[in-house]
Amino acid sequence: MKIIDRYILRLTLWPLLGALGVTLVALLLERVLRLLQLLSDSSDRFGFVAELAANLVPHYLGLTLPTAFFIALFMVVSRLNEGSEIDALLASGVSLSRLAAPYLALAAVLTLISLVLFGFVQPYSRYTYRAVLHQAQSAGWNGLVQARTFLSPDPSLTLTADNVDATGQRLQRLFIREVLTDGREQVTTAASGQLVRSPDGRSVTLQMRDGQQLSTSAGGRARVLTFESFSLELPLSGAEKLLRPRGGDERELTLSELLKSAGDPNSVIPRATLMAELWARLARTFCLPLLPLLALPLGLSAKRGGRAPGIIIAGLLLLFFQHMLALGQGLAADGKAPALLGVGAPFLVFAGICIGIFASSRKRPGETPVSRLAERIGEVIRRLTPRRRPKAEAAA
Repeated sequence: MKIIDRYILRLTLWPLLGALGVTLVALLLERVLRLLQLLSDSSDRFGFVAELAANLVPHYLGLTLPTAFFIALFMVVSRLNEGSEIDALLASGVSLSRLAAPYLALAAVLTLISLVLFGFVQPYSRYTYRAVLHQAQSAGWNGLVQARTFLSPDPSLTLTADNVDATGQRLQRLFIREVLTDGREQVTTAASGQLVRSPDGRSVTLQMRDGQQLSTSAGGRARVLTFESFSLELPLSGAEKLLRPRGGDERELTLSELLKSAGDPNSVIPRATLMAELWARLARTFCLPLLPLLALPLGLSAKRGGRAPGIIIAGLLLLFFQHMLALGQGLAADGKAPALLGVGAPFLVFAGICIGIFASSRKRPGETPVSRLAERIGEVIRRLTPRRRPKAEAAA
């Protein structure tokens, strides 16, 4: 039986990794596109986006792990059932509970991983993501220019150029508007220019050629200066530091920090919010051992009713659980319900459904109330799907 357990785990591992990889990449690509649009004005947006995407991996991994685990279980059970391998095991006296043992062992390992992920990795990655995003949004000018982009390295100065080379330092057809200390405006145009960074890295010198400078005197008279070469020193502005330390949000606290803050009467975050976050993380973590109890009976019923109805029903159950958990957490955080009741009730309902489906399937594997509902859904789908006529009949 140990050989069979290893065989089942090996079959489950690759679909699990595949489902995790595909879902994770899809979610990250969608978020990366939004980040590129958000940071389109940043001179180092690609570097920031890569760092932001890396810090999003723990968040999306926690979201996709239960779904990917269930899909892998359902696929493996359906495959073994279609090949009559499970029928042979059941006929030889192996119970359904014994068949679920390797899946429960894998669920225990994933539960430990999820506990570390939700409890300790995500709080730090969430804070780092916010720190990098704040840095990217408040980052100043780094001495490079993009074509047809208005830059303000200083509140009193605006710079733009029609054409810029690939390095961002050689400019053509420049326009500079500068507000002097006494409130007068000064406009400078030039045919070309080059940016040269100072040795200390604190400023950039713009060396312009073939241009004009329009300014007004104290009496209001306009004055035009034509030049062959002209230099203007521009300041470099760096990014601001993060405005607050980690811990200003309950989602940035680890499990131990949540417990410590909940017992602190002087905590800035309300105790109800802290407890709601604590119980919600534990509920999302310990839902993983329940998934084999749901996937095994539904996978066995797929032999007769097809895979689609079982996947649909399981998807609706998981979606219902996640939304009810979020609702309960919100009610508990607002103080409208006890944290243990608001978060615990959806978890107990979901656990009861999974255990009930598994228990009802022990006597007659594959036959449960959900499987019967899945068969009816499969019949409806088959009726609505147009059938292809045989070629001989179509030719006649």
